Amino acid sequence: MQHFELKGQTRKVGNKAVIKAFRKEGLVPCNLYGNGVENILFTVSDKDLQALLCTPASYIVDLVLDGEKARTAVLHELQFHPVKDNCLHVDFLAVDEKKPIAINVPLVITGHAVGVQKGGKFSQRLRSLRVSALMNDLPDNISIDITPLDLDKKIVAGDVKLGGVTILTDKDAVICSVRTTRNVSAAAATEEGAEEAPAAE
Repeated sequence: MQHFELKGQTRKVGNKAVIKAFRKEGLVPCNLYGNGVENILFTVSDKDLQALLCTPASYIVDLVLDGEKARTAVLHELQFHPVKDNCLHVDFLAVDEKKPIAINVPLVITGHAVGVQKGGKFSQRLRSLRVSALMNDLPDNISIDITPLDLDKKIVAGDVKLGGVTILTDKDAVICSVRTTRNVSAAAATEEGAEEAPAAE
């Protein structure tokens, strides 16, 4: 999986006024914890953070705090403003390359479903899967070939098999499907009716 370097400055515990002042300066309060690490409070530039958030890709984050590499981490929890939708706070979870990491990995759909070629409608319900693997085994994305997907068929999370990777998403969760449309059903009914109709004498 790709790495993303994010620079920040450590901070002390502050009250609401201090946190508000950070945000006015274009800084986002953050917290790093987990994996035996003592909690580290810091801030990052909202602009730098957006480069990490505004992408469908998932990253291992290399935190550089006060000019020195602090920890390798993953995004754990994000808090957004209910109206402005800007990021208010981020929790990072420290990770160890020798221990499995749980993270969302984006899905990439490839191929042309046979059911769509028959007139069906394709629907994708999931854009990513939650997986667990060692850092070096984490894929940048998960490719799903939908070519054999026929009418009224679906692909579920349990169908995905990756070496060295455990799928954490519910195995029955539907990734994508092809459903029969009214036009296809009508055409099939017309064709069936034509076959059953008696031949004219």
